[in-house]
Amino acid sequence: MAKKILVTGGAGFLGSHLCEALLANGNEVLCVDNYFTGNKTNILPLLDNPRFELMRHDVTFPLYVEVDEIFNLACPASPIHYQYDPVQTTKTSVHGAINMLGLAKRVNAKILQASTSEVYGDPSVHPQTEDYWGNVNPIGIRSCYDEGKRCAETLFFDYHRQHQLRIKVMRIFNTYGPRMHPDDGRVVSNFIVQALKGENITIYGDGSQTRSFCYVDDLVRGMVLLMNSGDEVTGPVNMGNPNEFTILQLAETVKAMIGSDSKIILKDLPSDDPKQRQPNIDLANSVLGWNPTIELQEGLVKTIKYFRSVVEH
Repeated sequence: MAKKILVTGGAGFLGSHLCEALLANGNEVLCVDNYFTGNKTNILPLLDNPRFELMRHDVTFPLYVEVDEIFNLACPASPIHYQYDPVQTTKTSVHGAINMLGLAKRVNAKILQASTSEVYGDPSVHPQTEDYWGNVNPIGIRSCYDEGKRCAETLFFDYHRQHQLRIKVMRIFNTYGPRMHPDDGRVVSNFIVQALKGENITIYGDGSQTRSFCYVDDLVRGMVLLMNSGDEVTGPVNMGNPNEFTILQLAETVKAMIGSDSKIILKDLPSDDPKQRQPNIDLANSVLGWNPTIELQEGLVKTIKYFRSVVEH
């Protein structure tokens, strides 16, 4: 039976792919976005679908709609964007969670929180498992995002314990793919755009820090599996690709795939930037049967193709 599903942040990179997948499964989708980092062009192909509805709304204000499920994705997720207005970032994570949880309680909806690997901070445990509490600076320049998301997780579990709300919490590790913001400052989009333009490819630090990159289709599939799992599965559940690459490896791979003659240059590492980031996904595998299937090279081909169309027009 078709469900009415609310996706906050639905015009963003992840949200637009999720809206597409939910519609493909026969659901009705209400996409809510305030367009701070989301973009209407991401969901243009969906506007003709009679089961798709778009609403401009900021989740820091209450929302009164009737839905069966809520995917709460609203929040700027790249350092450039979330540090631009750190107070608003915290409000989006905390007030947004309170408002969406209140809505879920009122209409008895199941609700999923898009949390982040940033709750682990600069981890002293590697790879990170869900029972690791993290190593986060509460007063640094990234704290608005890291602590905002940690507080949102707290609220989700308190609503679950206090009001028996059906919750799902997923911790998203680095994800990439078409519709990433070209200026979001994340390594995959940065390196591809710089290489396509023939500019210097900028690495912050010595390039030895590691990241794990999950292609967006894999992540969205995991997100839907988690939402559709039994009520006993609350999470938090790590989702990401455990294959670890150094930032220098990524830069060299992108440069080679594009055939660019860009130079790779090193700059100072920003404060509180994690040195390592790799998910342990045993829980997602055992509880949901989820594993990423798209390797970095394959995902980069699709992502580079997308950025060519953006950069060259």
